[in-house]
Amino acid sequence: MKAKDKEKIAMEVQSILHMNIGDGESSYACNSFLQETAMWKTLPILKHTIKFMANNSVIFSTQCFKIADLRCSSSMNSLLVASTIMDMVHDLCEETKHKSPQFEVCLNDLFGNDFNTMFKMLPEFYSNLKKKKKKKREHFGHCFVSATPGSFYSRLFPNKSLHLFHSFYALHWLSQVPEGVENNIYNIYMSKSSPPNVLEAYQKQFDIDFRKFLQMRSEELVQGGCMVLTIVGRSISDPTSDDCCIIWELLAQSLYDMLKEIIQVRKILMRLAISTGKTQQKLLELLWNHC
Repeated sequence: MKAKDKEKIAMEVQSILHMNIGDGESSYACNSFLQETAMWKTLPILKHTIKFMANNSVIFSTQCFKIADLRCSSSMNSLLVASTIMDMVHDLCEETKHKSPQFEVCLNDLFGNDFNTMFKMLPEFYSNLKKKKKKKREHFGHCFVSATPGSFYSRLFPNKSLHLFHSFYALHWLSQVPEGVENNIYNIYMSKSSPPNVLEAYQKQFDIDFRKFLQMRSEELVQGGCMVLTIVGRSISDPTSDDCCIIWELLAQSLYDMLKEIIQVRKILMRLAISTGKTQQKLLELLWNHC
């Protein structure tokens, strides 16, 4: 495949790939409790990182502390993380008799992400911040929230402009389908039936993407800036273990069963069309109206 074609496909994926939009029953906003639960478990690491930055004067030497949440999606989790980070920074400033900085929170995800749902959550977020300001007598810095759409496998921010990057359950998503996996028949990911070259292709693609991610962020971080990255992993080295592949194997099997049903229905429709003289579209309409 030519480089231009690859770039075109990548842009198309970035434009359409997203979690379920809105705030309905099946939306990501209402179905991200698992991510929230795991997020709270990483708070000690986040707190340690903030203290490390404070000890190196990264926090106290700036008037505006800039945070980016990469692949924020469309739930309250990103704003909860931002609020928690701000609380940690403010508490450290209070302990050390420093003035709390202002905060800039950059929400990042692909172009197709439902940022509108995120923006609708901001009034509640800002309202909670005002309550904190009233509760804490010491000055609590202003906060400004913005969206930065785009792939985190490319540049997102100006050079040396961010103090802290946070990414949660996102870096396992690759930038593209690995090359040379056409023989991964009946699978949509790595599985126990995948040929060895497929496993190698996925490993190679992850290596390429992760190196690119680190390179991009290293250019955007200020000196002394940090990243807190939470990545989906597995407990054993076998990439086809049930730790990470069982869901995709079940999904692949379901899709394959659906495909077989569609093929079978199409064959029946063809026979009916021949015997009745009706078009397939007409038969589909009749079946739909009477089923």
